[in-house]
Amino acid sequence: MPALIVVIALLVFVVITLAKGVRIVPQGEEWVVERLGKYLTTITPGLSVLIPYVDRVAYKVTTKDIILDVQEQEVITRDNAVILTNAIAFIKVTDPIRAVYGITNFQEAIRNLVMTTLRSIVGEMELDEALSSRDRIKARLRESISDEAMDWGISIKTVEIQDIKPSESMQRAMELQAAAERERKAVVTRAEGSKQAAILEAEARLESSKRDANAQVALATSSAESIRRVADAIGEQSTPMMFILGEKYIHAMEKLAASDNAKMIVLPADLQEVVKRFVGVRS
Repeated sequence: MPALIVVIALLVFVVITLAKGVRIVPQGEEWVVERLGKYLTTITPGLSVLIPYVDRVAYKVTTKDIILDVQEQEVITRDNAVILTNAIAFIKVTDPIRAVYGITNFQEAIRNLVMTTLRSIVGEMELDEALSSRDRIKARLRESISDEAMDWGISIKTVEIQDIKPSESMQRAMELQAAAERERKAVVTRAEGSKQAAILEAEARLESSKRDANAQVALATSSAESIRRVADAIGEQSTPMMFILGEKYIHAMEKLAASDNAKMIVLPADLQEVVKRFVGVRS
């Protein structure tokens, strides 16, 4: 029995030793190996053999693109407006040694670097500029953090602004401002319409006055011409003119008598003398 126990212990020891000495690195990863606490080598995907109990895998670093979600934060713009913004960064480890020995946690470092740089960039802009300049913010953000990330063995593939929007209180203020602006434009439009209507009405009155004046001039000219022709036709004789006036007078009296509103007709007391004078009879 003691011999069997020793054999089993030896077998377990051999298995554990082989497991610690033979390592298989999957594709997309690189492992950092230390020997007695000091960096030894970086093993790439495939089969590698280490010295058990002396060498150990200190870090397993992924070499695939890493997606870092940068949490939402409040940023104050240059004109003291509060906006909410968050981003997402795509990074890749290009130097595993610097990534693990250059900084404690490179993912958290990149995330905080993006947050602080984004806050600085947006803080230099006014509200309207910040809301409409995503591409410019993204370009400046990537340019600002690339050098720092390179020192840590990290390549910044791209940084995207997921969302940038005013805070709830700022949205309410902007809605009130937009409503006031719409009301102002409506008032201006109504005033402009009233102004144009008044101008058109004045122009219409002016044109009507001009036409009335022209009509009166034309009527006066026609009347003058008519009188001149009648005077030329009558000459020195007054009898035809008196006959025409008498005829018009009689017609006018007939119309007055036929009117429904006529309650009383006033006739000259010397009606016969008037008619005689109209027809040219001398008494």
